[in-house]
Amino acid sequence: MSDVRVIIQRDSEREERVVTTGTTAADLFAGERSIVAARVDGQLKDLAYAPGEGEVVEPVEISSPDGLDILRHSTAHVMAQAVQEIFPEARLGIGPPIKDGFYYDFDVERPFTPEDLKAVEKKMQEIQKRGQRFSRRVTTDEDARVELAGEPYKIELIGLKGRAADAAEGADAEVGSGELTIYDNLDAKTGELCWKDLCRGPHLPTTRYIPAFKLMRSAAAYWRGSEKNPQLQRIYGTAWPTRDELKAHLEFLAEAERRDHRKLGAELDLFSFPDELGPGLAVFHPRGGVIRKEMENYSRRRHEDEGYEFVNTPHISKEHLFETSGHLPHYAEGMFPPIEFDGQNYRLKAMNCPMHNLIFKSRGRSYRELPLRLFEFGTVYRYEKSGVVHGLTRSRGFTQDDSHIYCTKEQMPEELDSLLTFVLDLLRDYGLDDFELELSTRDPESDKFIGSDEDWEEATEALRSAAEKQGLPLVPDPGGAAYYGPKISVQAKDAIGRSWQMSTLQVDFNQPKRFGLEYTAADGSKQQPVMLHRALFGSIERFFGVLLEHYAGAFPAWLAPVQAVGIPVGDTHVPYLEEFAAEARKRGLRMEVDSSSDRMQKKIRNHQKAKTPYMVIVGDDDMHAGTVSFRYRDGSQENGIPRGDALDKIARAVADRVQV
Repeated sequence: MSDVRVIIQRDSEREERVVTTGTTAADLFAGERSIVAARVDGQLKDLAYAPGEGEVVEPVEISSPDGLDILRHSTAHVMAQAVQEIFPEARLGIGPPIKDGFYYDFDVERPFTPEDLKAVEKKMQEIQKRGQRFSRRVTTDEDARVELAGEPYKIELIGLKGRAADAAEGADAEVGSGELTIYDNLDAKTGELCWKDLCRGPHLPTTRYIPAFKLMRSAAAYWRGSEKNPQLQRIYGTAWPTRDELKAHLEFLAEAERRDHRKLGAELDLFSFPDELGPGLAVFHPRGGVIRKEMENYSRRRHEDEGYEFVNTPHISKEHLFETSGHLPHYAEGMFPPIEFDGQNYRLKAMNCPMHNLIFKSRGRSYRELPLRLFEFGTVYRYEKSGVVHGLTRSRGFTQDDSHIYCTKEQMPEELDSLLTFVLDLLRDYGLDDFELELSTRDPESDKFIGSDEDWEEATEALRSAAEKQGLPLVPDPGGAAYYGPKISVQAKDAIGRSWQMSTLQVDFNQPKRFGLEYTAADGSKQQPVMLHRALFGSIERFFGVLLEHYAGAFPAWLAPVQAVGIPVGDTHVPYLEEFAAEARKRGLRMEVDSSSDRMQKKIRNHQKAKTPYMVIVGDDDMHAGTVSFRYRDGSQENGIPRGDALDKIARAVADRVQV
């Protein structure tokens, strides 16, 4: 047998090795159990792949991003096999890896029950222990159609080859633009075929390489994401390299569920989603309204300090406005359908920027007015499919704290620098302080983006420079720009480490051009301004939901709907507490007195559940001494505080925006 020369690449180290023809990647990394696949000349391959002359082979660890995808996609295959062993009539949809897990869609006679999921998980454990081999097999379109004749959804995917990824989310895990492959699950001892699936791969060597998994839930899902298609049943699962990691993930999910803003919103009486309004449309109750008002008021004050001017615009406009801005040609699927009256079409506002452009254009502008910073709490409406609507964080009607800054090209770098600093400082004031920045640029191969190469390059570099000055991690997002310009997104981590997209900053040379915006320069010439888009919260509703989960409902005193509640030991102590509460309200503090007939201990439990920052308790000793006692949310207590000192303490916590 002849020899071949292969190059083993581990991070920055390269090792050249001469091996016998037919040596597999598994042979190259023999004994290294954590390696589950190989990257050969940049392409992911199964460990059964035999590298050719001069090929560069990199090991793929199971804990790497690619390794996790391979683990989870392999587990999805095991789940699908288990489902078809228990429910032979089940037809297969798509089963891709996703963040922290996987899913698979099935066409079955009835929805899956919790008992079904337990049975499927038990069958998966049996398959895992059998150590079935994942074996790749190349086939043709014609042969695959014959072989998979009983799988209509797979047949449809074969017909979409080359464009499957665009036609259905997750379909690129099954069908690519090159050769078509099927993965067989083979018995470890006999080599007998146990199950098969249309798939691009790669996969783990055997099912024994799956260390830890759990099925999470089932849900309905339309085939290829379209409500016009059949409704399938989707099973979600998760898989991890170790049992400890699985356990930690499940504990994380339990904590995330405890913090779910939809659950907390109902428990704390903050907001609701009445069926009569429709999906994704929230109403804020009085206590939620207090929090929202405080968020907005503080934002207003800070914007005034930074030289912003406040504007207001309507919720509806003639359709042509959004044709001029470019939203209808590029964003029509995200807008509500037209409303026809007076012989023409109107649209609900999906973006505030076109109307701000009209304000700029309403009269002549001088360079002396620039930068002009317009700010609005503008309510917009976007058509989100019902399947993706999620409480306050993904809704159909929401209010943006939206700014558009018009400046000269010379002013743009400094404006972006100060703008990003302002955004980050304001987010820190709300209690978020763990950030990374994402720079979204255009895809030069896509026709989605408008404008000249020169404008895009200048805008991108200005954003990059502003981002680098912050000294934060900067993550590239190729192809993620808005159609009219590049953007920086601020990603903030919450108290349990989840990353949320917060503020976005966008540079736009195109809308000023489309609207014919201009100002008179110092030399008398007419020039086009640069337009900077900036949403600080993204939307007030979404930011409200993020903060609610970040604090698990226990807002710092400055945002809490009730900052302090008076709890009397007995009825005789109520007048004393009412006097204290009146003094607190004179100082702008939100304080109530619980004079209900409940016993004191029940009142404490109720207000602890309501997550009130300060419980002000008064009995005979406090009343005679002119003091009060504090009970905090964590159950600790501070006794005998003089009334003035107690008021100062609450007021100071509110003014300093500290958590208590």
